[in-house]
Amino acid sequence: MKELSSILRRILFLGSFLLAGLAVLEKVFNLFGYTLLRRPNIPWHLLEFAAIGLLFVIVLQLREIRISLTTKD
Repeated sequence: MKELSSILRRILFLGSFLLAGLAVLEKVFNLFGYTLLRRPNIPWHLLEFAAIGLLFVIVLQLREIRISLTTKD
């Protein structure tokens, strides 16, 4: 379970940064009048999904810290 949690954290962390990068890239394209994803308000939604993913990463990391601190006592 510990290894599964570690893999999930890494995937969510990487996915969140990829979504944030895609949102920035889309916004830059929108400034020049082009689009990658065919919707003008999509960068904000991508940033929201990235933030939600990072929130889950933080929760999983804090859970791992709590478990490691309780097993040392």
